[in-house]
Amino acid sequence: MKTHLAEFPKHPVPHVPQPPEPEQRRVQPPTVYVYERQTWEYRVISRIVDDEGTLPEGELNALGSEGWELVGVVLLRANVQFFFKRVKP
Repeated sequence: MKTHLAEFPKHPVPHVPQPPEPEQRRVQPPTVYVYERQTWEYRVISRIVDDEGTLPEGELNALGSEGWELVGVVLLRANVQFFFKRVKP
């Protein structure tokens, strides 16, 4: 099928409005203020696996009330080590 020039419109094509581009908001990361540097103290408690192997709930609660936080448990061949930390007073 052949196209003839006479088939094209002789007037300009009407302008079709395009939607505006959405505004991109500038996001600023949150600002964290640190007033004083914290220092930590650490405590390690070892238990023989054959005897108990775990810390009783009462002992854990007592350590927690003193501000100690359990941050790790390592199982070695003969014993278990419990790692605690707290903010140095």
